[in-house]
Amino acid sequence: MIRGIQKTLYLILAFFIGLFIASSFFIRAKYNYFVYGDTPILERQQLGLFILVIAVVLALSVILYKMCLKLNKYSWKIVIPATLLFSFAIQMVIIFLFPRLPTDDSQTVLSLALDMLYRNDYSSFDTNGYLHMFPFNFSIVLYLKTLLLIFPDNYLVIKIFNILFTLLTSLMIYMLYKELNYKSKDKDYGILVFAATYIPSLFMSNFIYNDVIATAFLTSALYFAIRFIKRRSIKDVLFAALLLAIGNYFRSIGVIFLITVVAGLLFNIRSIGVKKVFSALVITAILFNVPGWTQNAVLQATNVVDEPMNENSAPVYMWLNMGINLETFGFWDNRESYAIYQQDANYNKAESTELFKEEISNKLSEAGLSDLVKMYYKKIVWTWTEGTYQMERYGLGNDGSSSNGGRMGFVMDRYSYTNAATDLFKADSNYRSGMLWLLYVLNFLMYVFILVRLMGGIRAKRFEETSLILVVLGFIGFYLLWEIKSRYIYPVYPLLIVLSYMGFKDVYDYMLKRYFPR
Repeated sequence: MIRGIQKTLYLILAFFIGLFIASSFFIRAKYNYFVYGDTPILERQQLGLFILVIAVVLALSVILYKMCLKLNKYSWKIVIPATLLFSFAIQMVIIFLFPRLPTDDSQTVLSLALDMLYRNDYSSFDTNGYLHMFPFNFSIVLYLKTLLLIFPDNYLVIKIFNILFTLLTSLMIYMLYKELNYKSKDKDYGILVFAATYIPSLFMSNFIYNDVIATAFLTSALYFAIRFIKRRSIKDVLFAALLLAIGNYFRSIGVIFLITVVAGLLFNIRSIGVKKVFSALVITAILFNVPGWTQNAVLQATNVVDEPMNENSAPVYMWLNMGINLETFGFWDNRESYAIYQQDANYNKAESTELFKEEISNKLSEAGLSDLVKMYYKKIVWTWTEGTYQMERYGLGNDGSSSNGGRMGFVMDRYSYTNAATDLFKADSNYRSGMLWLLYVLNFLMYVFILVRLMGGIRAKRFEETSLILVVLGFIGFYLLWEIKSRYIYPVYPLLIVLSYMGFKDVYDYMLKRYFPR
């Protein structure tokens, strides 16, 4: 029965990956803030250019893989520190070459942290305040406040810590891969190099928000959960539960990882033992909400808030309502949903919930079935094939003083200073467009190799990657309903790297044995 469930999960993900691959030959998902504003774009694929870039990226991938194979003769004590140090150096260069200033929510949470640190101002928890509406963002505010209290008050400190979390994620990708692919005779440093030089993650260290931090903790939690299933040490499940709780504290999508951990334990209950599975479930359940409960208790005890933080916050129905939009297929709805909560319901959670339910019902009844199918198709294809996690805006940034065809009104990004690098990538330059093409095609090829790995697993009845697949499916299902940004699926990039590298290695080894047996 369990094998049947695992095979079904593999088949479901294979269907979605196949959909992404097939759609990419006809539709190009784009996000370019300078050109289009904060809007998802689906346009007709430039098939000739698409195939050309595929050939180039594929050739480079093979060359780099063969170069990484030469590292097998060196000890991990040399290769791992050297690779992570190299990644650190690249990211330091990036944050100096592209000194992006915070904007939008990034600027808001940083301003709130400074207000609390220097003026002891917690008024944002009051009605009409940012944290009254979005209390889940207090975690990143508290984190920034703590950093700025201990270290010098500047952007560089925050970005350096982002880099450290990115390095942790890269290391966890390698360790997760080795845990799953333990039969490999190679040291497989290639996946470490891939993770440490993955362009979206390098640039997202420039983004002052919770994405990078949550990704590091959640990836680490999944690693220790899988390690527990194989080694059955309570120490591992304690680490997994603690890291999962912290990751969820920064981004509430940790519940998807929680479901995966629980499912993984239940799938392996016979090999682990009922008592140990029960203990692991209890530990995970108890620790999961501890950060949120502690935060709420402290804020009420110190009279910062006089009711539970979530009592009148924006309801989940607000994001579900945003997720149903025929024009932008679930992307930002230009504050329409905000207005329902803020103005129509006067920041009242219960009242706004009923209004959102009514609005959702009206949208579904007014839209035809074909319209809804098209919307959800566009929604899922854009989210998963855009390929850059909106790095162009959140990591690379743009010089707000540049102008291109009257698009100035869209540009809110700024740099601390400009230089030759910012000039090369300003506006919609060929360098910026080229990078977006590179990342788009790289993402496409990752899906191709993931599909290879999935189909190979089904044929060989090998289902060791079920936990990774469950997380990816969880994100697919969640963001099919929720408001979308391709940045929101950033926490799954480590799992996509692991699966795609496995598929690439399978293809490389097969081709080597068949055509170059010597």
